[in-house]
Amino acid sequence: MKVTLAELKRGQRGIIIDVSSDFIPLKLIEMGCLPGNTVELLQVAPFSDPMYININDSHVAIRKETAQHVIIKITNG
Repeated sequence: MKVTLAELKRGQRGIIIDVSSDFIPLKLIEMGCLPGNTVELLQVAPFSDPMYININDSHVAIRKETAQHVIIKITNG
């Protein structure tokens, strides 16, 4: 099931399928926001923005607006 990172629920994991580099800051890409890497939603701030995620053991806060440009495939593990 392909969805965006913004649609991930707390505790869910996914594998990044595609990243729109036009909308993703270079720093986020350098921290591992690349196709093939695993991502997990750890926590969401009040009003759902920003999202606190784990990308390959790097903990990152990402705005929901940016997360909408990261396509993932939800995994069960």
